[in-house]
Amino acid sequence: MTLPGEQLSLAAEFPQPGLEQWRELVAGVLRKSGVTELPEFPESRLSRTTYDGIKVNPLYTRDDAAPQTGLPGLAPYTRGSRPEGAVAGGWDIRQRHSHPDPATAREAVLADLESGVSSLWLTLGGDALPIAALPQVLDGVYLDLAPIVLDAGADTEAAAEALFALAAQRGVADTELTGNLGADPLGLRARTGADTDVPAAAALAARVAAKYPGLRALTVDATVFHDAGGSDAEELGASLAVATAYLRALTEAGLDIDAAFGQLEFRYAATADQFLTIAKFRAARRLWARVGEVCQASEPAQRQHAVTSTAMMTARDPWVNMLRTTLACFGAGVGGADSVTVQPFDACLGLPDDFARRIARNTQSLLVEESHVARVIDPAGGSWYVERLTEDLATAAWAFFTEIERAGGFETALADGLIESRLTATQAKRAKRIAHRKDAITGVSEFPNLTEKLPVRQPNPAPPTGGLPRVRYAQDFEDLRTAADNAPQRPTVFLATIGSVAAYTARSTFAGNLFQAGGIATPDSGPGTDAAQIAAAFKDSGASVVCLCGNDKAYAEHAAPIAEALKAAGAQRIWLAGKPGERAESDKAAGIDDYIFAGCDALGVLRGTLSELGVAF
Repeated sequence: MTLPGEQLSLAAEFPQPGLEQWRELVAGVLRKSGVTELPEFPESRLSRTTYDGIKVNPLYTRDDAAPQTGLPGLAPYTRGSRPEGAVAGGWDIRQRHSHPDPATAREAVLADLESGVSSLWLTLGGDALPIAALPQVLDGVYLDLAPIVLDAGADTEAAAEALFALAAQRGVADTELTGNLGADPLGLRARTGADTDVPAAAALAARVAAKYPGLRALTVDATVFHDAGGSDAEELGASLAVATAYLRALTEAGLDIDAAFGQLEFRYAATADQFLTIAKFRAARRLWARVGEVCQASEPAQRQHAVTSTAMMTARDPWVNMLRTTLACFGAGVGGADSVTVQPFDACLGLPDDFARRIARNTQSLLVEESHVARVIDPAGGSWYVERLTEDLATAAWAFFTEIERAGGFETALADGLIESRLTATQAKRAKRIAHRKDAITGVSEFPNLTEKLPVRQPNPAPPTGGLPRVRYAQDFEDLRTAADNAPQRPTVFLATIGSVAAYTARSTFAGNLFQAGGIATPDSGPGTDAAQIAAAFKDSGASVVCLCGNDKAYAEHAAPIAEALKAAGAQRIWLAGKPGERAESDKAAGIDDYIFAGCDALGVLRGTLSELGVAF
């Protein structure tokens, strides 16, 4: 028992573990897995490096602690922009609507508001909702209760005037209108390459600051940098550069520094990497507080809108997107985002249906109402891992931001190609890892489903183009799947399975996953080692490409005669599942052309195979 005033130590009866003990255990596990040469610190074999060069270790201790992060609601706002966090009612659940038919859009808007959504994000102009239809779309919506966020691109001023007129017509007081007008001229320039008018946006912001205290005029939409393939630090650094350019324009338009800060809202992408997402939103607030400190702003808390990443979404096996967006939403919520938008799982296929919108909003409601994620202020705070990751991410982002500023600011860096070159280089690294399946995409590059039947959706409004590229990580693999699906006959690679089921299953499963990722069917020969029988089964399959699958012992005994029999049966190319070893020369002599293995260029293998099979892509 403990006496009053004494501290209870739950681990008092156990010996104090040490780092060296843990390292010895790690070394033992690595040796059992086949690692023979271990570095001085064996845990380094379990580390990974992010696209920002940040090393993520398998274990963190108090020696990895970051500088003091302060308290929630106080500078540097790392732990949250409000002292109470989202405890009172959760974060703002914001849903996006872009259906071009006003009646359909209105029905979806009302359904969302009746079922948990607390603010609306409307895409206006172009192929999306007509600006003139704004009164119809918002018919039945209480403008003094539901914040309205506009996204009208080059038509921002016209959309803003339509919203002002609608509020006045309904008798909504200027002080009761809330939301954001969505002016983002520099973000639009980055997306489209078109010249945009920053002073006009600043003038609109000055007007809003004077008349509509609940509105913000400007959005710093950093998702344009994320969608172009940028890293988390690059997304943060570029957003700071855009926001700083806006601050200069706003103060030149007559706003004081505090009013200028109050006109900005930041939009960031949330991904399925939950810890990087948590760290990103925490780091973003800290970085913006540093800008505020330099500018001598009194309360430079950052207003954040999280949107689940478009780049991570897939068109194939789209139901997996529900899992991706759940992780992303969790990361954004734990990271302290003020508003969160979960994209519907079918976003890559077209305009979402009622079911997809319902799942999207209920993802957030479940996290808030049932999982109680918002009940704790900064739940990641105090985690050595998260604090260290937040610090490292903030440092990398600040370095990119200052690089842009040294180059002359965002507009100059964008025009000179500095920003695009950095984003492109990062995307090239990512694309290589995806091609080699080191960054797996479930349902696309790993565990594809060739028999899936995709839902049919009305096409999405065409997004603006002409500026930075738009990247979707799964696109290259999905293009091959589409080409294979559209071929007159399903392309096929025959799996010559050697030995017993236990002997070949591991490698036949690997080979099947790889080839099916390109839409290629993979019938197999079943258990056995008879070369003539395997060759006959290959001939009956109608395939012209084959892959040998077995264990190393089976290869040593049977690979050569089976390969020779397959060549005689008409095999144009023979792959072997496994790395080439000492038998490479004998394999080549037997007719084995190449190898597939974990870490190989899967995309290159698929492109070459489909080309050999006569599939155009």
